[in-house]
Amino acid sequence: MKFNKLLVFIAVFFTASLFSQSNKVYRAERDKVHNLVHTKLKVDFNFQEKEMNGEEWVTLTPHFYETDKVTLDAKAMVIHKVTMNNQPLEYNYDDYELIINLPRTYKRNEEFTLYIKYTARPERVKQKGSAAITSAKGLYFINPTGFDKNKPTQIWTQGETEASSCWFPTIDAPNQKTSQEIYMTVPQKYVTLSNGKLEKQTTNADGTRTDYWNFTQKHAPYLFFMGVGEYEIIKDKYKDIPVDYYVEKEYAPYAKDIFGNTPEMLAFFSKITGIEYPWNKYAQIVGRDYVSGAMENTTAVIHGERAYQTPGQLIDENVQENTIAHEAFHHWFGDLVTTESWSNLTVNESFANYSEYLWLEYKYGKDEADAHLFEDIEGYKSGQNFDKHLVRFYYDDKEDMFDAVSYNKGGAILHMLRNYLGDEAFYEGLNTYLTDNKYGTGEAHQLRLAFEKVSGKDLNWFFNQWYFNSGHPKLSISYDFNKLRKTVTVNIIQSQLNEFKFPFAIDVFEGSKRTRHNVFVEGRDASFTFPFTNHPDLIQVNADGVLLCDINENKVLSDYIHQLKYAQNYVHKREALLEVAKHQDDKKAFNAVADALNNDFYKIRILALENINLINKYSKKNVIDQIMKIAQNDPKTLVQAAAIETLGKLTDPALKPVFEKGLESKSYSVLGKSLVGMYYIDKQLAIQKSKTLPLAVKKIIATPLTRIYLEENDDEELSFIASNVMSGMFLSPNKKIQSLYKKAFDKIGKSNNTEAIQNLSDDIVAKGLQYKQYNFDQVGVNLLRQMAQMQKTNKPSNKEKHLKVIQIAMAKLLE
Repeated sequence: MKFNKLLVFIAVFFTASLFSQSNKVYRAERDKVHNLVHTKLKVDFNFQEKEMNGEEWVTLTPHFYETDKVTLDAKAMVIHKVTMNNQPLEYNYDDYELIINLPRTYKRNEEFTLYIKYTARPERVKQKGSAAITSAKGLYFINPTGFDKNKPTQIWTQGETEASSCWFPTIDAPNQKTSQEIYMTVPQKYVTLSNGKLEKQTTNADGTRTDYWNFTQKHAPYLFFMGVGEYEIIKDKYKDIPVDYYVEKEYAPYAKDIFGNTPEMLAFFSKITGIEYPWNKYAQIVGRDYVSGAMENTTAVIHGERAYQTPGQLIDENVQENTIAHEAFHHWFGDLVTTESWSNLTVNESFANYSEYLWLEYKYGKDEADAHLFEDIEGYKSGQNFDKHLVRFYYDDKEDMFDAVSYNKGGAILHMLRNYLGDEAFYEGLNTYLTDNKYGTGEAHQLRLAFEKVSGKDLNWFFNQWYFNSGHPKLSISYDFNKLRKTVTVNIIQSQLNEFKFPFAIDVFEGSKRTRHNVFVEGRDASFTFPFTNHPDLIQVNADGVLLCDINENKVLSDYIHQLKYAQNYVHKREALLEVAKHQDDKKAFNAVADALNNDFYKIRILALENINLINKYSKKNVIDQIMKIAQNDPKTLVQAAAIETLGKLTDPALKPVFEKGLESKSYSVLGKSLVGMYYIDKQLAIQKSKTLPLAVKKIIATPLTRIYLEENDDEELSFIASNVMSGMFLSPNKKIQSLYKKAFDKIGKSNNTEAIQNLSDDIVAKGLQYKQYNFDQVGVNLLRQMAQMQKTNKPSNKEKHLKVIQIAMAKLLE
């Protein structure tokens, strides 16, 4: 599972208690009374009622002790019949558990098969989702009656954490493994996707078709998947293994641009784990209104709509690529070896998270990977996560495990472990863990034992502090220079409650010469002394950027200028650039920022462009000329866009050719920034260009267009702006964007534009219901009340009509 970071942002923003950790209930691995052996399903769908008719043949065996009863999870179903060998069985059902009396007592390893005829009613499921997975009803009908002409009809499932039991009775626990067969009957116009191989398709007399999907290997019930819809299937392959992309027809031409690195990912992950991709196919499907980022259903991954991108977006960056890698690596960590309990989710999600780093490092280089790791670590630090253990046996709800500790921090911990063991031992340890536990379950202790077996090192200390404890080192650093002896002593003091020990890289810079010292910190107060020839220009601690920590040290401007020029790690370059940029009234500082415009790594170039001050006495024409060249020729379109935005602040008519060229760019980021830049020197041209853009493009560059239309007081575009207000005002982490859309909200609220009032009211209702579990419906009601008050105060001619629209919207949120 790749959680949607936007949804987690919403949860943090509106529900401060979401990430709280309870210490009341111990969450153990679920007891194994029975083991699933095989699950066979025959299903068809009632689109009108959003229900599924099902028949199931489930084969089980007692785990150890003899039994005469079976308990299956089955949520909100109608159970029509339970039999064994055509003989009816007695059962009790309470809408959550189906308890079946067996005809006799069964002993260990003695298999039996139950037949259950049932109706799944996902709309009646009462369990709730989480920040990572916003709903938990298992089976989802999207526009089932076709009422919405702008949305296709689809069906898809989402099993994690325990929602597969919303559409078939099972033992819905991650420590169960079963093979499966699914017969799916659907209207002829739809294609289907499930786990494993499509063995057969049978055309039925009533205009339907039955697809038979067979999955012979074992996996957990939460990984079962069904997808139904009108899709184009774009075929690819890895070796002789089919790799398919299920996309709506509009995106079929771009499917390989979006997903085309998948075969290379499967090859790379097979190589580093030493285990060839273990399944018989790899398919990816995009689901409308999906409840998370993506999900690693074995051989049948589902992605949210964010995956859909056009060439104008893909030329900037493929925003789904990390997620594609994440779900692919799950097919080893999560699908092949599955967490035994949600408490040990780290053995699934931390590895999938770290796979993003590994892929980026392999494909695009260490700077790209380090930049991604930095963003992940900042995500962990910005939440209420410091007191959470990575392996958590105490939590309020299993859904709470899907957070920035299991993902972001867990990935950073694996990066530290890899650095400590070395690549060869780390990858061989992965192989040992996967080989020893394949088609079974795993936990952190098994992971530790695998790495110890390979490396010969005791790792209890590492796992105790990083897996079974909380927080991270908070370090105060000071330096003592002895000019007589020509030594420098680096003093390290830990101020956090838990004492950590860790390897630590320290670089001593004498001019451009860098000397690396690798030390091991074992106490709360540690000191290390190093020789030098000439007085050091910079001491860089955590020089490799590997340790997850906070560092407090006193550095002066000259330190940061030297660090910006010579530091090896992206994080240190970034830190130095932001500090140096605060002092551009100093000529050396300005020149250092200007030099960063030529940095090899594009994200440093972007950061320099975003922070350079061109309105000061040291700003020279040659720097502006350089930025003009960047705007037109940088190999990265995102850098071009940043350069155009920087030039736009000058409002210089001489820059018009740069903006004109940008208006013809294939890159939407360049186009959007160029429109804004042009607006301030040639309003008519910018507005004329914006009016000719297709609606699909306008939606992608909605923020720069909103800025232009608001400044222009273009009431004709208010209806377009209105559809983006809620996402911009509340769901963007960027405060400038929030402010822009707050201005848009106020303008629309006061306006006489009926279509804009309707669009904004509809969007408030849609977002309010979508994020109701975070009290966003209450936020929506307050916003609608504000709009009503604005209408009453400003008294536009359509006031009564608008008040009725607002009243209807409010009633929907208050239902």
